[in-house]
Amino acid sequence: MNLNQTTEWFGNDDQSWLGSEHGTQATETIVLDTSTFTPATHYPEGFFKSGIPLGQITAGGKYGPYDGAATDGREVLVGFLYSAVGAPTVTTIDPAGALFTHGKVRESRLPVSVDAAGKADVVGSIRFV
Repeated sequence: MNLNQTTEWFGNDDQSWLGSEHGTQATETIVLDTSTFTPATHYPEGFFKSGIPLGQITAGGKYGPYDGAATDGREVLVGFLYSAVGAPTVTTIDPAGALFTHGKVRESRLPVSVDAAGKADVVGSIRFV
């Protein structure tokens, strides 16, 4: 067991997609299902990008990338990954992250776009600007 302090760098965490500070103090701790993410799209630099739209997987309650065509629960947008999270080297390890569920989102700055159905899922809690 290594008890030494370590530091990890994930590059620059681009949170320019946040439209305001509102809601950033009320994020929820979640677990990401690594196997549902696409490396080239969601973590090409070794970390899950801040601002990835997320849906909750019905079986097990973990979170994966929002996908309007999915049938496992991810077809409903519930929020966005608040800050970057280091991606494991294997898809069987599921890291924790923070879920942003309330506030303004600069749509043009998101790392992955959200369709009209996803926007409708979060009306009243997320405002796209």
